[in-house]
Amino acid sequence: MSWVIAAPEYLEAAASHLAGIGSTISSANAAAAFPTTAVLAAGADEVSVALSALFGAHAQAYQALSAQASMFHSQIVQLMNAGAAQYASAEALNATPMQQAQAFLTDPVLALTGRPLIGNGANGAPGSGAAGGDGGWLLGNGGSGGSGAPGQNGGAGGSAGLLGNRGHGGAGGSGVNGGTNQAGQAGGNGGNGGAGGWLYGMGGPGGLGGNGGDANGNNAFGSGFDGGAGGSGGLGGTGGLLVGRGGVGGQGGNGGNGTGATIPGSGVAGSAGSAGNGGNGGHSGWLYGDGGAGGNSGNGGSFANGAGITDGVDGGNFAAQAGNGGDSGLFGNGGNGGTGGAGQAAAGLATIAGGGGDGASGGNGGNGGFFYGSGGNGGLGGNAGDGGVSSDNVGTLVGPVASVASVAPVARAD
Repeated sequence: MSWVIAAPEYLEAAASHLAGIGSTISSANAAAAFPTTAVLAAGADEVSVALSALFGAHAQAYQALSAQASMFHSQIVQLMNAGAAQYASAEALNATPMQQAQAFLTDPVLALTGRPLIGNGANGAPGSGAAGGDGGWLLGNGGSGGSGAPGQNGGAGGSAGLLGNRGHGGAGGSGVNGGTNQAGQAGGNGGNGGAGGWLYGMGGPGGLGGNGGDANGNNAFGSGFDGGAGGSGGLGGTGGLLVGRGGVGGQGGNGGNGTGATIPGSGVAGSAGSAGNGGNGGHSGWLYGDGGAGGNSGNGGSFANGAGITDGVDGGNFAAQAGNGGDSGLFGNGGNGGTGGAGQAAAGLATIAGGGGDGASGGNGGNGGFFYGSGGNGGLGGNAGDGGVSSDNVGTLVGPVASVASVAPVARAD
């Protein structure tokens, strides 16, 4: 049995090229027919007449042979076009029962479970925050979650079936900036990554947390306006039940910027938005696979200048936590912990200036495999913000610098 594969579209293209070549040759032969077949004798002598007749006979024989070649060429083009049509009809005839058989097997499963037997899940539309569709029960990747609208959460990634990789978690929408003399809105959380296939597959990465919105406007009297909180990063998806690497946790969103009072002696500055937590890395497969790395936490928001004569404010002080690394199964390495976000500096004129914001703690490293594997490294703590400076004419005290967050410990290695 021949293993030659025929592509109808290529046959049709080749036939079209051959037809063009034949047309060009026929035009050239027609242009050369009269000058070559009607050769006049150079003189009235017998030799000139004989030479003229000889050349004319050669030209006529060439034209006759060219006509036969053109007919043969046309027959080849017709055969190729007919062959391409036959191949196309045969493919359509063969595909119809196969499609019917596939539909006979897959349509009931899709109707009963809402999930195909084989195929990839659909992606969530951008800005909708919709979850990604699950992959086929037997084979297929999960769809990615849609990103969130402003201030809304991102969609979760779809899970795979027996074999397949996960969907990505959708990013959370950024918080809306405050209107005139209003606080900023919180950012949306990132969607969780989908799980890998039951037998084999990689866990999906978590979506990014949305940044908090900035406050808008300053109060002449009283407190300033607060910045919006950053959204948390999505959790990394779990690897395949037997084999697969865990997904990376999503990064937390940054906090929004606050505003302050404008008239000295009138109040305190608004709070900066807190940063979002980093998502935890996904755990690996039960048999083999590395745990996913934890997501980094966001940075705290900053302050505009305050004008209070009471206490100052802390810059970007928040209790955000970087994501922990995912654990491994029997064999594999634990995921590294995420890095903590930085605290922001305090600002503003005050009798007692505010302290700088604390840096976020780094994430813990994931545990190594039960039989073999190294534990993940703990994440670095975030840098602390600088303390504020009091005004020369309203106070003398300087705020403290907050401590740098501690580095998370390294997980055990079994």
